[in-house]
Amino acid sequence: MSEQVLIIGAGIAGLSTALALGSSGREITILDRDPPPPETSTDEAFDHWERKGVGHLRHSHAFLARLYKLIRDNYPELLRDLLAAGCVEIAFSENVPLKLRATYIPAPGDEDLTILTSRRTTLELVMRRYVARQSHIRFITETRVRGLVTEAKDGSLLVKGVIAEDDSNGTREMLADIVVDASGKNSLTTDWLREKGAVIDETTAPAGIVYFTRHYRLRDGVTEPERGEAPGAGDLGYIKYGLFPADNRCFSITLAVPETEMEIRRAIVKPEVFDAICAQIPGIARWTATETSEPKSRVFGMGELLSRWRRMVKDGKPVALNFFPLGDGIIRTNPLYGRGCSFAAVQAHILLDVLDAVRDPVQRAIDFHAKVEEELRPYYDTMVQQDAAAIRTAQNVLNPDYKPGFKAKLIGSFIEDGIMVSVRSDVRLLRSFMRGFHMIEHPSLWLKKPRNIAKVLFVWARGKKRNAAFYPPKLGPGRRAMLNSLGLSATADFERLKTAA
Repeated sequence: MSEQVLIIGAGIAGLSTALALGSSGREITILDRDPPPPETSTDEAFDHWERKGVGHLRHSHAFLARLYKLIRDNYPELLRDLLAAGCVEIAFSENVPLKLRATYIPAPGDEDLTILTSRRTTLELVMRRYVARQSHIRFITETRVRGLVTEAKDGSLLVKGVIAEDDSNGTREMLADIVVDASGKNSLTTDWLREKGAVIDETTAPAGIVYFTRHYRLRDGVTEPERGEAPGAGDLGYIKYGLFPADNRCFSITLAVPETEMEIRRAIVKPEVFDAICAQIPGIARWTATETSEPKSRVFGMGELLSRWRRMVKDGKPVALNFFPLGDGIIRTNPLYGRGCSFAAVQAHILLDVLDAVRDPVQRAIDFHAKVEEELRPYYDTMVQQDAAAIRTAQNVLNPDYKPGFKAKLIGSFIEDGIMVSVRSDVRLLRSFMRGFHMIEHPSLWLKKPRNIAKVLFVWARGKKRNAAFYPPKLGPGRRAMLNSLGLSATADFERLKTAA
């Protein structure tokens, strides 16, 4: 007998789960609070598709290599649909530093380091249309989930379905063999389970940044600027920036501002200020120049960002049976790393493997969460550590009197003058580093290999003068110069922090 699966939420996590489980012949029903997408173009979807359940719908998105590879290998027709809609493949060769491109020789596995970028609305629209064409999958839209149908079983809660509500049918129970919560960071299912006695532990960590994104389109007759020495992504200490090529001649710029930078945060939502900042960052200035592109959106902001890991197994016993939270509802990540979509897709395929291998509900829950921990925890922990370091750096940048101690100088030099120069000067090291970043390998495996660490130490010991050719050009102005150019106070935030302390 085929299992009945209810999926709460039709975002990337819900669609990824439907793709994975639908291929196994299970009967899938996707419940979504929002209206269905418009039957129109990708531009119309960007302009008019309302997705209140997806707060980051119009922020920059990219499918990291792990997710690109998963789609390429398992859903080739979906990949063709995405490319036909204008989504952009960025191969590893395009990320090789300019100085190394003449001597770059492709190696086996380089094809697995391809990124897919597009507007989020296009990615979701194409995925949704593809999923809707599959047998065994149906959508029920404009339907809210108001609770879970449960019963106690051997110290756990057995989830038997959901309580759904819509304008046509009112409130009703919908039962299923498996319930998947893919409703995102604002999911209420954890609260509902806790109200019924479930003990769900979680740890959180601040991301320390606020996101600001604006979309642009290349002008008619204008081609994309060539990627030169100035990188399209970087960290100025007080602003992180990223360029995201998208579908149909569109692209977006995201500026991530530390939470402590209140002066910039208040001003950057003004389009003229956002563009003025971009104009002073060489890696993106050519893209946002008025002769190259025109803005196609306002500045979208996204705050209250944190990382969170929820544990659905307590003292070796699952807190809920036949219930599987996926995506931001169980693991929430800093969007700076672009791993949210990949995390969700990996979890969906872990769930498929577990459901196919095991029938016992208790063992299914234990196996699923153990495999998720094994597969994704290293990337999560590395992210949290990097965020903590970035928060300290952002606070220090505000202090005009800050002078790093010996240990901080040593660590900073090893990263900037050792690791980063090494990956800019050696394609082999860059390849290994990128395999970790893109979740193809353990994130720190590359630096544990004796040959790699020996090369990094050699480059570091060689010194800045002999490595000068492999440092990037200046990424942009210093903090004081930038704030002065925008008519903002360079000292107000530090004074505010001192007063708060």
